[in-house]
Amino acid sequence: MTHAAETGAPPARSVAVRVPATSANLGPGFDTLGLALSMYDELVATELAPGMLEIDVTGEGTGDVPRDASNLVVRAVARGFAAAGRPMPGLRLEAHNVIPHGRGLGSSAAAVVAGLLVAKGLLEGDVALGDDRLLALATEMEGHPDNVAPALFGGLTIAWGEESGPQHKKLIVHRGVSPVVFVPESQMSTSVARSLQPLQVPREDAVFNVSRSALLIAALTQSPELLRAATEDKLHQGYRAQAMPETDRLVRALRGAGFAAVVSGAGPSVLVLADGPGRRVEAAQVMASIAESPWEAHMLAVDVKGGTVREYAEGST
Repeated sequence: MTHAAETGAPPARSVAVRVPATSANLGPGFDTLGLALSMYDELVATELAPGMLEIDVTGEGTGDVPRDASNLVVRAVARGFAAAGRPMPGLRLEAHNVIPHGRGLGSSAAAVVAGLLVAKGLLEGDVALGDDRLLALATEMEGHPDNVAPALFGGLTIAWGEESGPQHKKLIVHRGVSPVVFVPESQMSTSVARSLQPLQVPREDAVFNVSRSALLIAALTQSPELLRAATEDKLHQGYRAQAMPETDRLVRALRGAGFAAVVSGAGPSVLVLADGPGRRVEAAQVMASIAESPWEAHMLAVDVKGGTVREYAEGST
């Protein structure tokens, strides 16, 4: 075996990337609000000769994640290099996925962000991909910024669009907010979920959600005791309930027991924003008492860092 040092060639560059799960909407904040959660997909990307591609996946999606150029992470790496005006290198990706696929926890947004962060890391010292550019590229690929913004930046994010492109504001969540996510075995297509919503809604429903979205910002950052009232919604969850009857039943049962329970993203997972760690255990007991099929409870924290990228050396942790 010939080593790079023997040939005079520079060693292959590797970067390690870590991206959190996210929950979008949070009830009333449809396509606007998102929260980063302490559940992570991790990968190591190493440059190879142009045209080469090796993909190794463990964890979630092991059996169905593409191992070719159609892989979403690879497509995002390619988009990052194209945006920087640089040729795409060959790649070896070693991915360990933890975020459940098709469950409303931002797995596709995490893949997009991971790929863009790989591009950022591999281009370090040559071309800079700044935060605004990363958000624009991620939104372009994902279609909307509500999941990609918290995946990139962490915390609670408000995302919106301007003529100049997508924008975001990151907020710090009150330390009393304790998330728990209930994840079923079944999946839900985001496109199917979106197709169930009407193109127009009554004015009073729109006003209702505006008031609850404003209240939700206050509840998450200052007053967790207001979370149950602040997470009420009339824009999307009711219309999607027919496609996720067990999710709808769980949300109703939890809210009836006093919890701030919402559909996570497009579902079918359920997010509870508890106002203390002990309340999460109580919420899990409610879930266990009514669930007709297996659900997993994940007691999580709010991730405050968002996606990270660093140089990787063999054997490092």
